[in-house]
Amino acid sequence: MDKQTVNLGKLSRRRLLQSAGLAAIWPAASRLVAAGKPAKPNIILVIGDDMTWHDCEPYGSTIVKTPNMARLASEGIRLDNMFTSTAMCAPTRQQLYTGLFPVRNGAYPNHSQIRSGIKTLPVYLKALGYRVGLVGKRHFGPAAQYPYENLGILPKTAKAVADLTKTKAFVNRDASQPFCLVVCPSDAHGPWTRGDASKYPPAKITPPPYLPDTPETRTALSHYYAEVTSLDDLLGEVLAMADAPKRKANTIVMFTSEQGSSMPFGGKWSCHDTGLKTAFLVRWPGMVKPGSSSDALCQYVDVLPTMIEAAGGKPEALKAGRPDANGKTGFDGESLVGVLTGKAESHRKHVYGVHTTRGIINGNEAWPIRSVSDGRYKLILNLNSGTPFSNVISAPRKGTKASTHRHEPDALQSWAKAGGEAAKRAAFYTTRPAVELYDLKADPWELKNRAKDETLSAIRKRLEAQLATWMVSQGDQGMKTEKAARRRHGKSPAKPAKGKK
Repeated sequence: MDKQTVNLGKLSRRRLLQSAGLAAIWPAASRLVAAGKPAKPNIILVIGDDMTWHDCEPYGSTIVKTPNMARLASEGIRLDNMFTSTAMCAPTRQQLYTGLFPVRNGAYPNHSQIRSGIKTLPVYLKALGYRVGLVGKRHFGPAAQYPYENLGILPKTAKAVADLTKTKAFVNRDASQPFCLVVCPSDAHGPWTRGDASKYPPAKITPPPYLPDTPETRTALSHYYAEVTSLDDLLGEVLAMADAPKRKANTIVMFTSEQGSSMPFGGKWSCHDTGLKTAFLVRWPGMVKPGSSSDALCQYVDVLPTMIEAAGGKPEALKAGRPDANGKTGFDGESLVGVLTGKAESHRKHVYGVHTTRGIINGNEAWPIRSVSDGRYKLILNLNSGTPFSNVISAPRKGTKASTHRHEPDALQSWAKAGGEAAKRAAFYTTRPAVELYDLKADPWELKNRAKDETLSAIRKRLEAQLATWMVSQGDQGMKTEKAARRRHGKSPAKPAKGKK
């Protein structure tokens, strides 16, 4: 058994110990209450970029150095079953900012925009008296529906140092008004040019079980891990701002890894758990027990309602701007405050995935993927499995400046050349079956497809019915919805920058 799996096993045993009696031993701190009314906390949300959930110390990595993530976990709660529903940047971020799943909010392909009339995080929190700023990556639209205060960019170039001058001024500007700060670096989005890869010698790297072990795989991971550490460095700078005197006691800090990395089977562009599952850490002094964790199933659409409740609002009473197919006008998500404070041990019965390849670099014109999981079993439907799946890393290098910094295609091609099981893994990346079914308890890395296993036929039928019901509620018609995806780019969609997907 590899070190990664052993470490995850230890985490599972520790979770059981931590969860026992949590609600009874960790009451909310009364020091945050003045004149019978809780003070509105500041909220800081740090969103990583294309980082697979387990590639950090809090989630069991013994290789990737992430001391700031580790500190945040020790001072707060680690959510062990948080999922985005789409493993691509624009749909992921816009579901988080709207509290609505991608097809319902309209932003389901990449480089897309939400439907008119849908409100977003800055709108809701400004109505609750907050000033709301964002520094770094946007990847949403239309801009008018996201009225963030613009705090600048966070450069991706290897030698550039993040300029947080505007961010610090925003945080320090008015102590009498609560703020919400969203920090969006581009680490660890490919191409991997930041961080010190020499700290991760390929010879000392053991790839996780779902990645065939070739020299090219190890080299790719070396550069990727360096960018994860670079992301952790930025998180440290943000924590320094949050930890200022008279601020830390009433500031919520959230960190999420976004979706999985662009390594083959690192999860991006898929509905596998390496793509949809995300690291999620929350520190909320006096409200969240330090060093705790939760196994509750959660999704990104739950984050905005959580912020609204923490800010003193009532998310269940709000209209989200567009009803679902059943006439529901509220959020798709529900507040996680109960989970965070230890008052609730469970949250969702199922988590869902939706992916479209239309609009991504070298992507298929129609290759929709849908998924559902109950935490134990995972069903994935590849709705156009008769066509080879493709994206930016499945094609050979073309010699451009951007591509010469990419290591993912080298890794994938090396598997095919290695033969044996590695070659089978490479083939599976582009040629996938119509149905995938996994027992996540026995097979957490989703390596053994059991869709044809008769002993699991009842489970497959149950999950298929559950997924179909959810798709109907979202107005998701599968292939028809996929073919309409380009309409969600708007009249003049911005072209992605080189190296961006």
